[in-house]
Amino acid sequence: MIHSSTLKPQAVKFVLMASDMDRAVAFYRDVLGFDESFTTPHWSELRFGDAVLGLHGGGDGSRAQTGLSIQYGDVAQAYAAALVAGATPIQVPEQREGEPIILATLADTEGNVIMFTQYVG
Repeated sequence: MIHSSTLKPQAVKFVLMASDMDRAVAFYRDVLGFDESFTTPHWSELRFGDAVLGLHGGGDGSRAQTGLSIQYGDVAQAYAAALVAGATPIQVPEQREGEPIILATLADTEGNVIMFTQYVG
């Protein structure tokens, strides 16, 4: 039996598909503020703190739900910058009733649906 106290993850990675790796890396690095760790045509990793965003080549650009949510101090500014950089709008930033966040939804340059939030509580 393996005890959980001896088995520890080294990292948690969130993986998205990319049809154009250079475009995807530029979007997450230059527009959304991630730091580039390394890039290849088939696999790239970007970081923010301990969070690792993996980009896997071979995507077909179709819209895909991801569950990825990125929190910003100014969600409207982040949303606008993403749209200028080629993201597709889905839901404009709006205050969530009964929740302490402003939420926006968009599809990145590769078709991955992501959420932007801003804590307002």
